[in-house]
Amino acid sequence: MPIKVIAFDADDTLWVNEPFFREAEEKFASLMEDFMPQHAIMKELYRTEIENLRLYGYGIKGFMLSMIETALRISDHKMPITVIDKIIRIGQEMLEKPVELLPGVEEVLKDLNGDYRIVMATKGDLVDQERKLRKSGLEKHFHHIEIMSEKRVSDYEKLIRHLDIHPSEFLMLGNSLKSDILPVLELGGYGIHIPFHITWVHEQVDHEVEHERFFKVAHIGEAGEVIRAIGTNS
Repeated sequence: MPIKVIAFDADDTLWVNEPFFREAEEKFASLMEDFMPQHAIMKELYRTEIENLRLYGYGIKGFMLSMIETALRISDHKMPITVIDKIIRIGQEMLEKPVELLPGVEEVLKDLNGDYRIVMATKGDLVDQERKLRKSGLEKHFHHIEIMSEKRVSDYEKLIRHLDIHPSEFLMLGNSLKSDILPVLELGGYGIHIPFHITWVHEQVDHEVEHERFFKVAHIGEAGEVIRAIGTNS
């Protein structure tokens, strides 16, 4: 079956995201360095984030709450109340960041539109992802927008049923092997990995992926040629 739907991840595939979290982590560690070395603070924050994923999901708001919880724990609830105000401001600054499109994104979307149904499939906080999409100016390119709380096989199954296609007619592009590629390959779809120079530890995969429906490109500008080659061979 030929590919009918092409889905794009958003954060660090269409626009910059992870560097803002790294910057915020460093600010937070500097705030709390009277209580613990900065590298240890980073580990404590990550532990809190992972424990809280089931409660808050992904996104800046959950990250803000995890920073506050971590600050209270490592200071034994002795940090000045003004520190909480500073942590909230770190999160607000993240929410106010401009949307920085990655090179070649709009050109690829324009090139593929018309030949395929183009979908954005991302995870995170609904309000924040809608804000970024609106600011990006890319909304007009997408046939459908799917903002997921998680990207498991079952989540992609639901999306593919909604799109009324077979998994082999679905192709996903993204920077995360764990969230964007491996679940789609398991379903029988295609995956194109576009590495970003920074990847959150939780999204990292420690093994090579070898699969007949898996492809890797250096940047998004190479995706169109790969997609059309797959279509020719379908």
